[in-house]
Amino acid sequence: MSAYKEIVTKAVVGKGKKYYKNTYTIDVGTPVDTVLGAWVINHKFSGKEVGKKIEIDGSFDVNLWYSHDNDTKTSVITKNIPYTELVMVSQKESIDSGERDIIVRSLKGPSCISAKEDGSNIIIDIEKELGIEIVGDTKVKIAIEEEEEPWDEIKDEEKIEEDLKEIDETVKEDYIKEEK
Repeated sequence: MSAYKEIVTKAVVGKGKKYYKNTYTIDVGTPVDTVLGAWVINHKFSGKEVGKKIEIDGSFDVNLWYSHDNDTKTSVITKNIPYTELVMVSQKESIDSGERDIIVRSLKGPSCISAKEDGSNIIIDIEKELGIEIVGDTKVKIAIEEEEEPWDEIKDEEKIEEDLKEIDETVKEDYIKEEK
């Protein structure tokens, strides 16, 4: 019969991912003829527990390249877009009410999937995917072996050297014969 022990350790007790697609309208201040490019950089984010949900606060910069004045001039505008996402992450097991760590990962960084002009506005669709892990204290049960494992005999250094010398003396270097 095995005995059991309980170990209290930190482990991932809740995990999930969520895909987001958001639309933003950015006013550039002048009528836009054509959107020439849009890219997203500087994605920053962090998560915290708010009640039974996880709140993710983040931001990213959107750089928009566009033409104006009857396609005779181009400009680039940079806008910082803050966001807050509230998600419910299912937990795999019940844990004590102690402090938990929230780890947020960007599984797919924000990227612009469409951009279109509307007067002096550029309407962009941004997609991203975030992964959330909740790390907390949990208990693990392990089986304890009651019988002790036998001890290995430790050889003296001199005996090891003697064994190596004996091996060197018994090895024949011409064990492969070449045929001519």
